[in-house]
Amino acid sequence: MLTKEKVYELAEHWIQSWNSHDLDEIMSHYAEEVVLVSPIAAQLLNDPSGTVNGKAALRAYFKKGLEVYPDLKFEMIDIMWGLYSVVFYYINQKGSKSGEFMEVDSTEKITKVIANYNG
Repeated sequence: MLTKEKVYELAEHWIQSWNSHDLDEIMSHYAEEVVLVSPIAAQLLNDPSGTVNGKAALRAYFKKGLEVYPDLKFEMIDIMWGLYSVVFYYINQKGSKSGEFMEVDSTEKITKVIANYNG
């Protein structure tokens, strides 16, 4: 079960990892069998499902994203959580808002991501 302290620690490390563009640190948050669904994945991977399955595929997708968006930067707006899930609501370097719903396992690794964007 997630606690406020665990969620805020995860959020802080997650955003720092992305803002530093440290792919190993970014990947440290994700489980081996992670599934991500994202409109950006659909666009970058030319796959209308926008689905990325598994940690190796997720790493390749994130690597491509960091190359395509070299000035990528996130600023957290809000954090919400349940027993085994979180929602990170943030703004990116272009001023677009994003909300990512993430399921988290008992080892505090992210197993599922559903990404939503406003533009």
